[in-house]
Amino acid sequence: MSFVHLRLHTEYSLTDGLIRIDPPKRKGGGQGATLTSRAKDLKLPALAVTDRSNLFAALKFYKAAESAGIKPIIGTDVLVAASGKDDPPERLTLLVQDDAGYRNLASLLTRAYQQGQNRHGAVIQREWLAERSGGLIALTGQDGALARALLAEQLDTADAAGAFWQGLFADRLYLEVTRCQRPDEETWITLARAYGRARRLPLVATNDVRFLQRKDFETHEARLCIAAGYTLADPKRPQHTSEEQYLKSSEEMLALFHDLPDAIENTLHIARRCTLGFKFGTYHLPNFPVPDGETTDSFIEREAREGLKIRFSEITLAKPEAEYWSRLEFELGVIRKMGFAGYFLTVSDFIRWAKQNGCPVGPGRGSGAGSLVAYALRITDLDPLPYDLLFERFLNPERVSMPDFDVDFCMDNRDRVIEYVTQKYGRPYVGQIVTYNTMAAKGAVRDVTRIMGHGFGFGDRIAKLIPNTPGATLADALDSIPELKKAHAEEEDVTAVLDLALELEGITRGVGVHAGGVVIAPEPLETYTPLYCDDDGSAVRTQFDMKDLETIGLVKFDFLGLKTLTVIEEAVQTIARAHGRAIDMLSLPLTDAATYKLYASGKTGAVFQMESPGMQKASMDLKPDCFEDIIALVSLYRPGPMDNIPEFCKRKRGEVKIEYQHPDMEPVLKPTYGIFVY
Repeated sequence: MSFVHLRLHTEYSLTDGLIRIDPPKRKGGGQGATLTSRAKDLKLPALAVTDRSNLFAALKFYKAAESAGIKPIIGTDVLVAASGKDDPPERLTLLVQDDAGYRNLASLLTRAYQQGQNRHGAVIQREWLAERSGGLIALTGQDGALARALLAEQLDTADAAGAFWQGLFADRLYLEVTRCQRPDEETWITLARAYGRARRLPLVATNDVRFLQRKDFETHEARLCIAAGYTLADPKRPQHTSEEQYLKSSEEMLALFHDLPDAIENTLHIARRCTLGFKFGTYHLPNFPVPDGETTDSFIEREAREGLKIRFSEITLAKPEAEYWSRLEFELGVIRKMGFAGYFLTVSDFIRWAKQNGCPVGPGRGSGAGSLVAYALRITDLDPLPYDLLFERFLNPERVSMPDFDVDFCMDNRDRVIEYVTQKYGRPYVGQIVTYNTMAAKGAVRDVTRIMGHGFGFGDRIAKLIPNTPGATLADALDSIPELKKAHAEEEDVTAVLDLALELEGITRGVGVHAGGVVIAPEPLETYTPLYCDDDGSAVRTQFDMKDLETIGLVKFDFLGLKTLTVIEEAVQTIARAHGRAIDMLSLPLTDAATYKLYASGKTGAVFQMESPGMQKASMDLKPDCFEDIIALVSLYRPGPMDNIPEFCKRKRGEVKIEYQHPDMEPVLKPTYGIFVY
């Protein structure tokens, strides 16, 4: 007989779970164990993740489990308000049985964060659960109201609790029992067996898993101490976990509950009852309102054609007019075929509102600048044809992916645009996107030093040896910093700190908000993802991160706050006040010699994407004298292609002869002086 773990916390429980969904980086380039890799080794047929009051890991786990041939079960440990006013909330494990159950759980979690937060956390009211219990299986255990009452010999209270939960869940309610060597477990098992027989309530065994293997217990305790502010040696620190709460094999669980075979068999029965199918490979675009009699396709075509005519009156055509119209119709055909008309119209609408309401907007950057439709709709302000920008770099039917406009707004006005979108589509349909904060190398070392009882200076000495290079890991530092490597090998206290920090580095420790990402859905967001917010109700965001949202087809819109635009707007306003003259930034010529002289001097400290010392040096070397040179420099200055900068500069100055391997290459490579890839 097999066994299925039905209560398990991953690192996304934020304080009391150590289990990773994605593999951590390990010294020497190897990968550490993950939940699904360990479950596969143990030949577990199915597995549930039930993080505390969230579904942060649900999609990551779902995809990883399916890839490993393990049936994923989605759930969460929720806090439910007690029936008594002054009693602490009880914990209930909810498992998703079907699609309706997922929607109900997402709604309950959203409401808990938006309306139920208190000192205990995000708490679900009983009446909410009464409205949304369909499609959910409930496990009530030793930390539930029923168990508390039975252990306190309060039989009337126990009967009331049991009747309430049975009334909600009927045959979807189970009494959870564990044997993790924690207080009162055997007493609860005896009471649960008797109560279950009397009430016809089945028992189910769990191991309340917090880490993968027994040896991980000390690392888990360290994580708890870091989160709660205790030291490992503090006798007063709470200890709610035992070293038995690891991912045990079926054989271990069968032996542990040899006297309760039904409690083991019920884990398989529940696993068979739970079938949730996330839908991938589709897109859920916002419902953009179009005039009566129009579709999004017909409306974008009309808007783009009229917009291009207006552009013709404003610019000098770089190529024959017929070429513009041909390009426009080609792009519209691709947009229509891929079903992205609504996306273009949505972006065009909020950019138009921003411009009309005093919110400076960037002229466009990234691959979106290659779209003539975007130019016609005034999403961008750069004609792509003079610069031979490729639409296929942005949208390509052969490589289906969501279009992605990087839209820059003045930092001081960005929130106004987001509020406009929220009002237009409705608050339930719009949200910002969650990010997950992790333990970085230096922070992990300092935290571990503190909980081990060492002074600040001890940890500071170690942490300062770790490079500040973005993305550098502790394993990298141990390989590349001789002094750190020596201390790790020779100093016992340093060895203990670094070894524990290596285990904790990269673990999820908190949540944040995506710098620019906003998601707009055609239905209320909680239809797709539960929502999360701070305890004051602010910063509403999705519980799924950007990658997971894209996986289920929700569309991210970038509302990036750019300080440069704020500075430019303040300069324009200052000039207007001083001289009574309004400057249109978009009408300034791209051929001003004084501007290029400034670039050549390297004095570009406040110029967007030109501020870094490396960029300033490259600009002095290149001495750009046309807009194409700046395009090339910004494109070249990134890992790999930047190796071409010295050669690019020599070829521009005529110090190196430009040769083409084939005559057909010259028309393509001539603007880049024969440099092929950057």
